[in-house]
Amino acid sequence: MEFQLLGPVTVAGGSGSVPLGPAKRSSLLAALLLRAGTPVSVDALTETLWDGEPPMHARTVIQGHISRLRALLVEAGLDAYGVELATQGGAYSLQLPETLLDVNRFEDLVTLAGRQREASDAALMLREALALWNGPALTGTVATEPMLAAARSLEESRLVTVEQLADAYGRLGSHGQAVGLLTAESVQHPLRESLVAALMRALQRCGRQSEALEYFNRTRELLAEELGVDPGKKLRRAYEEILAGEPDTGAHPMLGNPPPRRRGRYDLGLGGAKTAPGAPGAPASPGAPAFPAAPAGPGGPAAPGGPGAPVAPGAPAQAAEGSRPVQRGGPSPAERGRESGEGRARLTMPGADSRGTGPAATAPAGPAAPAAGPPPGPVIPRLLPRAPRAFAGREEQLAALKAVLVEETEAPIVLLTGAAGVGKTALALQWAHHHAAPHPDGQLFADLRGFSGGAPAHPERILREFLLALGVRQQEVPAGIEPAAALYRSLLAERRVLVVLDNAHDSAQVRPLLPGAPHCTTLITSRNRLDGLVASDCARPVPVGMLGERDGAELFLRALGQRPGLDADSVDVRRIARLCDGLPLALRIAAARLIGRPQRTVAGLAAELADGEQRLALLSAEDTGVAAALRTSVAQLPGSDTRLLAWLAHASTPDVDAHAASSLAGMDVAAAHQGLDRLAAAHLIQEEGSGRYVLHDLVRLFARGLEAPGPAAAPRPRAEEPRRSVPDSSM
Repeated sequence: MEFQLLGPVTVAGGSGSVPLGPAKRSSLLAALLLRAGTPVSVDALTETLWDGEPPMHARTVIQGHISRLRALLVEAGLDAYGVELATQGGAYSLQLPETLLDVNRFEDLVTLAGRQREASDAALMLREALALWNGPALTGTVATEPMLAAARSLEESRLVTVEQLADAYGRLGSHGQAVGLLTAESVQHPLRESLVAALMRALQRCGRQSEALEYFNRTRELLAEELGVDPGKKLRRAYEEILAGEPDTGAHPMLGNPPPRRRGRYDLGLGGAKTAPGAPGAPASPGAPAFPAAPAGPGGPAAPGGPGAPVAPGAPAQAAEGSRPVQRGGPSPAERGRESGEGRARLTMPGADSRGTGPAATAPAGPAAPAAGPPPGPVIPRLLPRAPRAFAGREEQLAALKAVLVEETEAPIVLLTGAAGVGKTALALQWAHHHAAPHPDGQLFADLRGFSGGAPAHPERILREFLLALGVRQQEVPAGIEPAAALYRSLLAERRVLVVLDNAHDSAQVRPLLPGAPHCTTLITSRNRLDGLVASDCARPVPVGMLGERDGAELFLRALGQRPGLDADSVDVRRIARLCDGLPLALRIAAARLIGRPQRTVAGLAAELADGEQRLALLSAEDTGVAAALRTSVAQLPGSDTRLLAWLAHASTPDVDAHAASSLAGMDVAAAHQGLDRLAAAHLIQEEGSGRYVLHDLVRLFARGLEAPGPAAAPRPRAEEPRRSVPDSSM
C-alpha cells in the first residue's frame, strides 16, 4: 500500500493499482503528495494544473477532482492507514504516514547511506533507493512548468544518488560496476559534468585511460557547441589527474551527512528547485526566473544562481554543472557557492505563502533541523530481562560458553539448543548477566517467538526495536529489512555489544539480526538445531539436555525454598527429579504446587506424579506447563512427523531405529529415517548411539494423546534389507 511518484503517478492498493482517471487528477494528487501534510491553496493548485491559463470554472473542476480522489482513497482502504484528504479553509491538505510515499523512502535511504561507515552498507542502501524508481518521475501528469520543475528536481535527486552509488562502488574496488552504472547514465545526460568526471575516474581505475580522455574531449566539444562554455572545475580536475598519471585513491567523497531539509517540499516551478541531499544544483539559464537562494547559515551570503536555482523551460537539468563562460576566467559565482556549501534553495509553491494558503511567496526553508540519526553520545542499551532465580547445575554448558569466548576472537555466535522447558533461556540469561563486563557498550535481547503459539517475530520488527534501543529516532528507522539490517550493523561496527536472540524459529529468522562487528557476541536459543546457521555462519552449538538427578533435585529445592529435613539426597526429592525427567520447567511447576501449601508434603507430591495419567495435568500452572510447551513444538511439525511421534509413543520398547519406526508407522525406511531426524532436530526425541532414538517419559505421555493410531501395515521389506524383529504394536 503506497503512493508512487518515482515513475508513473500511482496509488498501489492491496488489490492492485487504483485507477486515478484523467491527467489533471493525477497531477492534483502529485501536487498534494509533494507537499504532504501541508495545506495547499486552490490558487496554487490552479497555477500548477493550468500554468497561468485556467478555465473559467477552475475552482469547481478542482473540487470535483478532490471529491473523486477522496472516494478513491476510501475505496482502496487507505483511510485505515491514516490517509486523509482534508479541507482547511481555502486549501487542501493530504495527510499520510511518511513511509507510504516512495519519495520519502527514497530520501530516507539516501540520507542513511550518507551516515554509513562501511561502503558496502552505503551501496546497499543506495541500490535500494534507486530500485524505487520505475521510470521518469511524475509520469502521466500535465506538462505545465510547475510539474516539469518538480520532475526535474526529483530527477536531479536520482542522478546525485547514482553518482553516490558509483562512489561507493569505487570505495569497494568494484570499478567495473561503477563504469557500467555511469556509462548508462552518461548516454542520457551527456552534459552532466559531475557524472562524466566520475565515469572518467572509474575508467582510469579500470586501466582504461584512453577511454577516459575520450569522454573528456567529447564532453568538452558538446559544452562548447551547445552551451558555449568550457568544462567546469570538477571535469578539469579529473582530466588533469589522468593526464598527470597521478594515482587515484578513490578519495572523491560524495557520501556524507546531508544538509538539513524539510520533508516533502519539492519545488513546483516559481522558486529554487529542491535538490537531493548533498546535491549540487544547476545554475539558472539565461531568461530563467531568478530567485535568491537562502543563506547557508548565519551571515552566509547567498550565491546567485547557486544550487537549486530554477531551470528555464526546455533547458537540460544536467547542463554545464560547474561550467563557466568561455570568455571568462576562474570559477563562476555558482561554483564558489557550491564549493563553500552556500546557496541552499528556497522551496516554493505557486500562489502559496509559507503556510501554503496565501498569495504567491517563497516558503523559506526555515531553521536547520537537528541532525538526523542517533543523538550525540552513544546510547547504551540494557535490554536483558532479570537473571533467573533458583538456577542450578549447567556447569558443563557454562564451561562450553566460556571456551567459545576464549577460542573465537571475532564475532562469536553461540547456539543453545534443547527441548521445550529444558532451561535454555535461563542458561542464556545466567551467562549474559555474569558476562556483561566484556560488553560495556550494552546488551540487546529479543524474544523471537519461534515457538510461542503464534507467528514468529519478523526480523524487521526486531531490527526496529534494536535500532530504537541504540538511539535511532523513530522517524529515521528505515523501512525494509535490508536497509534496517545495514544500519544496525553500522551502529555496532565499533562497539562491544552482547546480543541475545531467544526462542529462534529457524536460521533465516536469525541471520538479519547478526551483528557484523568483530567484538560483538551473539547468543541464540532455539528448540531446533539450526544446522543452517552452523553451516553458513560458523555458529558454535552447545546442546542443553535434561538435568541429572542430583542437579534436578537441587533445582527443585532452590525453587521450593527452605523446608526442614529436605536435601538433595532425600529419597522423595530424588524421585520427583526422576518423574520430572530432569526438565527444569517441570521441576519449577512441581515446586510451585507445594509453595504456600505447608500441609502438603514432598512425599505426597511424588506419589501423585507417579500416576502417569495425571502427571502432565499436575505439571501445569495457569498459562504455562509441560504440555503447553510441547504443544507449541509439535505444532511446527508436518503431519507425517506428528503421526510418527504418536506411533513412537506407543512403542513397547524404550528405543527404536528407522526399521522399527517404519513398521510402526507404515512407511518406508528412508521416510522413517528422515522423520526421526526431524524429530531429533526439534528435540522431541533424543538420539542415543548410532541410529537409535528414545523418548523421554513426559514427551511419551504427551505424544500418546496426539491421536489414536490404528493398525499400520508394515511395508514389504526390500530384498537387500534383512528383516528385523519389530516391537509388538497391538497396544
